[in-house]
Formats: sequence, C-alpha cells, structure tokens
Amino acid sequence: MGKSKLFLIFAFLCILISQQGWAQDRYAVYFKYKPQESLSLERPQDFLTSKALERRAREGVSPDSTDLPVTQKYVDELYSLSHYILYQSKWLNASVVVTDELGAIEMASLPFVDKVELVAKGYIPSPNARIGRRIFASTTSKICPPGGENKRELEVKELPSDFQNSLLGIPDMHEEGFRGAGIAIAVFDAGFPGTDESEALAHLFSNDQILATRDFVRPWNPNVYEDNQHGTNVLSLIAADDAEELVSGAPDASYFLAMTEEMATEYLVEEFNWLRAAEYADSLGIDIINSSLGYWDFDDASMNHSLEDLDGQTTIITQAANLASQKGILVVNSVGNYGSRESSLTAPSDSPLVLAIGSVNQDLTISSFSSRGPTGDGRIKPDLVTFGSGVALIRSNGNVGYANGTSFSAPQITALAAGLWQAKPEWTRAELVQNLLKSASQYDNPDNEMGYGIPNFRDAYYGEILSVEQSGEIQPWKVFPNPLRENELKVFFGSGLSAAYELIEVSGKKIQATTLYRSTNTEAYSVTLEGVKPGLYIVQLRDGNLIRQTKLVRY
Repeated sequence: MGKSKLFLIFAFLCILISQQGWAQDRYAVYFKYKPQESLSLERPQDFLTSKALERRAREGVSPDSTDLPVTQKYVDELYSLSHYILYQSKWLNASVVVTDELGAIEMASLPFVDKVELVAKGYIPSPNARIGRRIFASTTSKICPPGGENKRELEVKELPSDFQNSLLGIPDMHEEGFRGAGIAIAVFDAGFPGTDESEALAHLFSNDQILATRDFVRPWNPNVYEDNQHGTNVLSLIAADDAEELVSGAPDASYFLAMTEEMATEYLVEEFNWLRAAEYADSLGIDIINSSLGYWDFDDASMNHSLEDLDGQTTIITQAANLASQKGILVVNSVGNYGSRESSLTAPSDSPLVLAIGSVNQDLTISSFSSRGPTGDGRIKPDLVTFGSGVALIRSNGNVGYANGTSFSAPQITALAAGLWQAKPEWTRAELVQNLLKSASQYDNPDNEMGYGIPNFRDAYYGEILSVEQSGEIQPWKVFPNPLRENELKVFFGSGLSAAYELIEVSGKKIQATTLYRSTNTEAYSVTLEGVKPGLYIVQLRDGNLIRQTKLVRY
C-alpha cells in the first residue's frame, strides 16, 4: 500500500476520532427528588461546615433542603450513561455530565430524572486542549473593552491606585485599621496566571491567605495560576499590597480563587460552573463573592437570554446568586460592558440581591461601555458605580497596567465592602448593602446609568455627618463634607483668623487660590466650589509655616 494512501487513511481516522470526541456534549440533568438515607436537616453539622453554619446563624437563616447533597444513587445510575460526570449541584438538585445525544435521551427516561438540558457543545478532556483555540470576540469584549491606556496625569509621588482608592475613601478605611482582616472573599474568573509570582500579591501566600483554589471548568486541573490573566487583574484590585506599586482595599482578607469562565467558548455551562463555585464558596464560609463575569448571549443562540429572562429570578446564574445571597453571602457583580443602550445589563446583575457595579470615567460621568438598566421587570440597575476607565491593576507579569471595564469596578467595591464588614461585623448582608447604598453620591435620586452612585467609606461607616460639634476649643484639621456633593466646603485649620487656600488638580494645576477669613478660630473656614467640575482634587491651606493638605472628592 502506497504512502499517500496510508496517509489518507490515517487522516480519515483522525477526523473520525475528532468528530466522536466533539460529539460528547455537556448536559444538565435535573432530579425530581432528593431522598436522604442518613442525613437530616435536624443535624446540619453532618453536611455543612462550621463556617457555613456560623454565617447562617448571623443571618438568622436555617438550613433547608437546598443544603442537602444530591442523592448518590442517582449519580451512580447516571455514571453508566455518561462519559464523565463533572459535578453535582445540591442547590438545583442536578448533575452536569458529559455524554452524547443517545445518552441524554436515556437519562431523560429514568424515573427519577425531571429533565435533561444541553448546556454546552463539545468537551475538552485534556488540560492542554484549549491551547491555540480562538477566543471569541463576544467573550473578550464582554470581559474587557478595548483600550485601557492610562489617560490620567499623576503626581510624582502618587501611586497609580491613589485616585481610584480615594474615590471610595479607601485611605480613610485603612487609617481606621480596616483592611479586610477576618473577611473571606471568593473571586470567580477565567484564570489567575502570575498571581503566585507577583510581589504585590506575595503576602497572600506568605501569610496563608489563600483558603482554596478550584477549576470548575476542568475539575481535574489542580492549577488555577494559568489561562487568562483577567482573574489576576481583578484579584489585584481587591488584594494588592505593594507600597511601591499598587495598594488595594482588602489586602488582609482571605481568598478562594475559582475558575468558572471557559474562555475558548461561551455556553450556558458557565452559569452552572458559577453555581457550583458558589456552593463550594458557601461550604468554605465565604463572606463575599466577587464576580467580574456576566451572561447574555452565547455561541449557541438558542441559549441566549432575553430581556424578559433578566427579571431577577429566571437565569441559572441569577438563581444561584439569589441562593448565595439568601445564605448570607454578599455577591458583587460587574453589570456588564454592553454599552449605552437601555437594559444592556447581564445576568446575574439582574438579581435584586446582587450589588451590580457600573463604571465611571475620571470626571465621574458614566463610561460609554458600562451597561445600563432597567432589569426585565423594571428595577433600577446598576446599584453602584466607581472608576472603571483606565483602572490601575497588576498584570500577569507582575507589572502595573491599565484597563477598562466594569470588571475592574466591581472588585474595588468588593474591597470597600470587605473593610466595612470588618469594621461592622454585626451587620447582616442586607445591612451592609443598605449602608453602602446610603453612602452613595446619588442615593436620593438613583437612575439606570449610575444607580445610587459612588459609595464611600466615610458615610457608610460613620453615617452622614450633618454638623460638627462646636466645643469652644480649636478644632484639628478637618475638611468636610468629603466627598462634596453641594458647593460649600468647610475647613477647620490652625489658630489664626485667615489662611491662604488653594484647590489643586492631581496633575498639579491650580483651580482656585484665595485668602479665607473667619471671625473666631473655633469656627470653620468656608469656601464655595461652584463651577468646579467633578473629580479628585487636593485642598491646601497655609498659615505662616503651617501647611496642611488633603484629597477631596468632588461630585
């Protein structure tokens, strides 16, 4: 037989094997029942960890049937009809399996099976099989809009993260001693390459702050420190602690790193991956889930969500987020990068219990890419916004870079929430959410672009400062209100009756310069900022050799 003929036969066999491999698809198999032989809700300690039970006690939530595991005998019967069983979901009483169309039909006929749904075409059994496969444009634009160059001018001594931190009051939070200690945070994403080698994240490993890591896309893969760097970028915006490069809001928190996003394709199975990760996070006693992911359209159009589906209860991922929230976990999710059209948000940001986070520019206007509300049932979304256009973050090579996206707004809010929860451990999840919303820049007038606005630590922790007590004594340096929403700014400073005042942009440009006067040295100086556009500024006062400065956020 000639070499050319042998080659053709070999090629045909390769194609046949390939086609057989890709005929193996992923299905969700839902069960009708959940019988238990040895487990009972009267003894939740037999199937829930102590940390999960502690959180339920704090929230006043009792264990229920969703906490019971899937019945093992059902899983055993599916085994013979599947190529692989990926995982079980106790919350939805289902298994996600790999099988072919015939196997799915046979599973659907089993008496204990409620329904079987195709959730992804194809299956990748090898950890290396994804190398070289194309990345779908819809996926990359969803996660990270193009651009992201640094358009901000920084002072020589200013860290790249100073602007974004100051906007939320993170420096004040750190000054009070709140850096997320005692709070457990899960980060759901597409990979964390370079995290284990980054100087800015090295403390997470030296201090044993990594609680667990899991790949829910490929459950056999033990290494999450690979694939797409998006997860590294996101994690750095919560956990970085490098005084020379980048400091984020919650470097002292503990972390669970989960891979749920399959970058090479976009199928409904990723919502099930998220669901399974949330269940695992619950078992670890996680307090906050940061999810810079969202779903709207898929590679198989039959799986696409409609606006009506985004009603806060329909999509799989939103159901999962609701259940996690009801069990006391704060879910913080990027609202999406689908732009300025109405109702462009993605699931699970439609959940009434999820904090959906949008993006603003440096001038505090809404970013063009940031998704808008309302939800399918007419509720306002997003809930909060913060800086997301040119965000300073850590890349997989350990260097500081800049990127755009609501993906990078959400983790900043997560860090703020972690510090607040450390400061107020008695708060329930709902109380934490309410105080974040009340602290935001447009709490009294929310809309479907910016929600309730930009939150800040000062108002969330202290409550709104309506006045300053006059004790008759000379007050220390104090600039208030800060953030400033109206036009009048007041400053306690020094012991004289006059002071030289300057308002300076972070680039160094002077915006205002004048002399301020007061009647007594126990009252505050007053200055108007009418006409000064929103942004971050430096307020400086001078009286002889005495000079004080502080950063001011102007809304």
